Amino acid sequence: MADTSPTSPGPEPYRVPDADLDDLASTLAKTMAEVRQHGVILDRLGSEPESGAIQPPDGAPEAEAADGKTPDGPASVFMLALGGKEYAVELAALSDWVNYLFLPVYGREISTSRPWCAHWHEHPEAVARLHALWLAWQQFTDTEAGLSGPSTWHRDHLDQTLAHLRAPDGPFAACTTSATRPNHRVLATPAPEQAGVAA
Repeated sequence: MADTSPTSPGPEPYRVPDADLDDLASTLAKTMAEVRQHGVILDRLGSEPESGAIQPPDGAPEAEAADGKTPDGPASVFMLALGGKEYAVELAALSDWVNYLFLPVYGREISTSRPWCAHWHEHPEAVARLHALWLAWQQFTDTEAGLSGPSTWHRDHLDQTLAHLRAPDGPFAACTTSATRPNHRVLATPAPEQAGVAA
């Protein structure tokens, strides 16, 4: 016997208003960055050897062991303190944020007085400053930062970072600003003084 009950139409598709797409893209970029960061943490946890209680070294205060801080844990979340695979994963996440959120909104025009380098990831100072800016962005755009969080990020972090990165004598000063001269240049840093060398 055939089913003669009327079929009910499926739910109407949900359409996101165009005005909300930027917020959605920002939230998605933040979520993707958090997922990558969680992947780094999981990789780090998976590579740590399983052991019982970690004994503090001789002479270490008992309070340090009670805090649960271990000498094998990450010393910093700052990118320059990472190495190997952790650095590569963090750089990939930072690149997504810089290329898909930061530059489209804050990139501005490139000139000799406001240089920028498409190879910013080859400039250690730029990587360090952009990573610090990204970490602050994650903190100050979180709901726990309150309604003034984004304003604080702009005033205390973004403006200062852009002033240093895009200064005429900043890390991109030696890089070309003309599309007709696409050569990337990084000036050598001063050589460290060697102790004990006779003049």
